[in-house]
Amino acid sequence: MQAELFILRSSRDSGVLGLAGMAFTSQVFSSHTNFCNNDWKNHSVLLVRPLLDFSKEDMYKICQGSNRDWVEDPTNRSPLFARNRIRASLGNLLSGTFNSELQAVISACRRTRIYVDQICNSLIKQSITVMDQGYAVINLKTLNPSKIEDICLSKFITLVLQFVSQRQRPIRGSTSKLLLQYIRTIPCKISLTAAGCYICPAPGSKGFEALVCCSVYCPLPSNAESFRTFSNVEEKHCFSDELEQIIANGRSYSNNNLVTDSSQAQFLDMRSQSVLDEARRLDVISESTYRNIISLQREEVSHFKSKTDEVASGCESKQGTEHIAAFLSEPLLPGQTCYFMNRFIISWKLSKEISSNWFRGEPLSLSYLQGDCHCCCVNEDEMVAKVRTMIDADWLYLAELTKWPHSDNFEATRLPLTGKITCLDYSRLSAKVALKSLKSIPVAARKSMPLLVDDHGRLLSIPSIGFKHCPCMKASSVFKPRVPLGGGHSSFL
Repeated sequence: MQAELFILRSSRDSGVLGLAGMAFTSQVFSSHTNFCNNDWKNHSVLLVRPLLDFSKEDMYKICQGSNRDWVEDPTNRSPLFARNRIRASLGNLLSGTFNSELQAVISACRRTRIYVDQICNSLIKQSITVMDQGYAVINLKTLNPSKIEDICLSKFITLVLQFVSQRQRPIRGSTSKLLLQYIRTIPCKISLTAAGCYICPAPGSKGFEALVCCSVYCPLPSNAESFRTFSNVEEKHCFSDELEQIIANGRSYSNNNLVTDSSQAQFLDMRSQSVLDEARRLDVISESTYRNIISLQREEVSHFKSKTDEVASGCESKQGTEHIAAFLSEPLLPGQTCYFMNRFIISWKLSKEISSNWFRGEPLSLSYLQGDCHCCCVNEDEMVAKVRTMIDADWLYLAELTKWPHSDNFEATRLPLTGKITCLDYSRLSAKVALKSLKSIPVAARKSMPLLVDDHGRLLSIPSIGFKHCPCMKASSVFKPRVPLGGGHSSFL
């Protein structure tokens, strides 16, 4: 199976990381997040491939030896599938020498990948700061990108961008080169958009820190889940700690098999052809094995190109149909919780219990502190909210809200939020405090912050900075990305 994958990926001109093949264990993260034991847990699936290195003949012998029946998939013989074509061609070549030499190349690629992963994990710990508002800051001085190999730096940038955007698409070609050039230009002075992220110099850093935040203007992948609601019910049965222990054991194994020296990573920053040329030069493979692999590559490349041309011709009429995803969610009822843009866990509710310690340091002479609060929100049984990302108009609205007259100057004021008399003094002070918090958040990062609006699109709350129109409203927003920084665990044996 690993041999088939090597030929398949090399025919697509894969880099050395792709030629490393499948991992023995991989941690795959589900798009579903679970509420368990009063805590949000993003459970993952540990994918283990215990039969990865067994041949088909081995599997036959295992089944025959234990008197087990097996099922032959008829599609396994169809030449329409690339793996079947490669498998059939490999069947005539898998001699002891050819197989052992090909596995030696794959093992060398694995060592290179282990080395790259180690470097990236170290760089992430040293130079990345993740903020609660959903963006990351790269310390370029600490990173020192001029001292890092292209392959390691490219993988590092990819991991950071995939984490912030939660889009797990690989970054290749001109985009990868552009990002490498950007990250190596210190101090950075320009901004760019790539892979669903907006990257710019961090305010006040003089270009020695780079800000990476989610770009709300990029279209989402077709399978992205932008909004999903949950019931706030504690599950009785949660996953045990066995999965975490297996993953920890796998990481321990990886740590005990560190590739500490780049000289042990033989194929750094090479494409498939360069890997084979270098393997031949180092006598990892013989001349005959080299020629056989090249022959298999060329045969599959011809199939791949013809298929690509057919797909391209059939998709010409569909170009330009992508649109920016709508960031306004479905209605969110009081007490419900939603997972927004695979990044934020948001909930809200109304409560008659009002705390008297709202704004420390702010002078308060509010009538409802003495129990005279008559908030119309509490009586709104059908009140709903929707979630969307922040826009410039929200900032301006908060600024205007702070200028509204104090309620002592007139008998009653009707807010545009509901058209009813409400806690004007509270919303005015809340906006004042919120503006102070917003000033500490970079402009680019504000645009990906979630907030709550009513059916008419009018602002109810910005949970990340504590703003809300009514003291009876309790809203929260927690940055909880589906896939953690650095991606899932993988172990190459």
